[in-house]
Amino acid sequence: MRKTTKSPGEKIVNDIKRATRKHYSSEEKIRIVLDGLRGEDSIAELCRREGISQGIYSKWSKDFMEAGKRRLAGDTARSANTDKVNQTKQMSQTLS
Repeated sequence: MRKTTKSPGEKIVNDIKRATRKHYSSEEKIRIVLDGLRGEDSIAELCRREGISQGIYSKWSKDFMEAGKRRLAGDTARSANTDKVNQTKQMSQTLS
């Protein structure tokens, strides 16, 4: 088998692509995911317009949903703790 190596030109092109790749802020990622959830355009069209792959969109969407799930679970835990604290306060006031 012949080992394939990149020519110096191919390496330079890949280095330039990597260096000039667009980095998306959290706000941009959220906007793109929400646009996809609205369903006004297909995911393929949205990805073409935004210059991202469908795999990247899928990862961002999954991350977005997981973060939301964790946040909601945290709110439920805080709410439960608050109820418990209020009950304890009421009991201690009743006993006083």
